[in-house]
Order: sequence, then structure tokens, then C-alpha cells
Amino acid sequence: MSSRQGGKLKPLKAPKKDKKDEDEEDKAFKDKKKADEAAVKAARDKALKGGAPGGGIKKSGKK
Repeated sequence: MSSRQGGKLKPLKAPKKDKKDEDEEDKAFKDKKKADEAAVKAARDKALKGGAPGGGIKKSGKK
């Protein structure tokens, strides 16, 4: 009998991270980041719905 183990060894579990107490600066930063992301998303949605004014370049179809 061999003393070696077959197969892969299970990885060790990572210790759980402690929850940090957020101070006012962290909360303000997260709020500002969420507001910026919301503004970018709104602008992107508006651009997709509106399309280009004037219809862009029109081709005559003749060659």
C-alpha cells in the first residue's frame, strides 16, 4: 500500500473578511459613484433611442 493520496487536494478555505465600518467619506464616494453610473446609463439609453439627427449619410443607390 502506498501512503500517497490520489486526486487533487482540496484548497484551504479563505478566512472570512471582516465588515468595515464605513465612514462618511466612503459613503459619499459610493453615493457619487452610483450617481455617475446612473447618469452614464441614462445618457447611453437616450443616445440609443434618439438616433442620429438628420438620418446620417444617405446613399443614392446608383453605382
